[in-house]
Amino acid sequence: MRRLSIRLRVAAAFAVAMAIVLTAAGALIYVRVGDDLSSALYQDLRLRAQDLTALVRDPGNLLRAEANSHLVESGESFAEVLDGHGRVIDASRSLDNIPLLSPAQTAFALRRDRFIDRPSAPGLDEPARLLAVPVNRGSRRVVLVVGATRENRAETLRSLRTQLLIAGPVALVLATLIGYFLAGAGLRSVETMRRRAAQISADKADGRLPVPRTRDELQRLGETLNEMLGRLERGLERERRFVAEAGHELRTPLALLRAELDYALHYADGEDELRGALKLASQETDRLVQLASDLLLFASSDQGGLRLRSERLSARELMESVCARFAWRAEAEGRLLKLDAQEDVVLHGDRLRLEQALGNLLDNALRHGAGVVTLTTAASNGTVELHVRDQGNGFPDELLGRAFERFSRTRTARSGGGAGLGLSIVETIAVAHHGRAAANNPPNGGADVAIHLPPG
Repeated sequence: MRRLSIRLRVAAAFAVAMAIVLTAAGALIYVRVGDDLSSALYQDLRLRAQDLTALVRDPGNLLRAEANSHLVESGESFAEVLDGHGRVIDASRSLDNIPLLSPAQTAFALRRDRFIDRPSAPGLDEPARLLAVPVNRGSRRVVLVVGATRENRAETLRSLRTQLLIAGPVALVLATLIGYFLAGAGLRSVETMRRRAAQISADKADGRLPVPRTRDELQRLGETLNEMLGRLERGLERERRFVAEAGHELRTPLALLRAELDYALHYADGEDELRGALKLASQETDRLVQLASDLLLFASSDQGGLRLRSERLSARELMESVCARFAWRAEAEGRLLKLDAQEDVVLHGDRLRLEQALGNLLDNALRHGAGVVTLTTAASNGTVELHVRDQGNGFPDELLGRAFERFSRTRTARSGGGAGLGLSIVETIAVAHHGRAAANNPPNGGADVAIHLPPG
């Protein structure tokens, strides 16, 4: 079953809320008006009782007398005087001397004022409210009963109820329509953003959603979505650049590998040429294997981080292990490796990954740097720093700020072979250890690349 649109659901919710509010308001008004009418009736009865008390105290005055008719409104109010036994002493003409109180009620009224409701009053056949008050009539104590019909109150409440039953639904319908149109106006911006979002794809990732200048949740939503689209666009651009660079890097060794194999197959003259061609093909194969390994490392990192086997390590032992691996290469190139590592610096990390990162730094220093390569360790500001320094020309200015980006290379100093992934792998491994990598050119020359890691 198809669900209702947000606009209809908002209008329906608005209608329900308005129905509850109108019902509660109508009930409150009805009750308050009823209470006010009852209070007015009580006050009117007390005023009438006060006016008639002075008249009743004089035995010579009669309620039915024509001169006193203005004190009792015919058809709406009445009064009578009862003795202590509940017998009628005097009464207005409409009552026909019928007692309004029972003997028990009369006995109670002789002691204090009392309000009493009757389903009907003699001669009126309408519900009535009575007020009985004790009065001294000459030497006797009698009860003055004043009463008034409640029909006026009932008619007023019926009229009010009718008006509420008519005005309430009309107000509800109008409020619902207003809510429907207001919801439509509020969602119009959402629909505009939806249509624009439907036009954004991987081929048109630079598109952005129109943001309404309403300074409310819709504007913040639009701004947040545009920021997200910006991040996605930058991610797509990085992925495209990564794929393009990876394809370019793969194409070169593959082309060389094929050329050497074709030469060995068709043109090699003798065993020596064949061996030379196969040696070059083997070197390009190693390059392909290394490049594939690097790409797999990045893919693993992008999909949720590298899987590490952390253990407590000595920073000096790590440096000694890496130096031992590259000692032959440094000797072959006439370079000196110098180790300056403290004994007591420890850290937690994956030995193989950290050795891979340090190996990349040392390879970078031997390949692109010059002079002595110094490996140092230090514990500073709650971190362990592993430095690899050389005495070459340092990083070119255009490369220093993006040295750790993938496929980041330059044609000037410190450029050469390789895919431009070595330093990027260093940073990936450092981040996987909750650390970071940094590169700079010291004032005294050369290059200094360091891995900053949490202590052990």
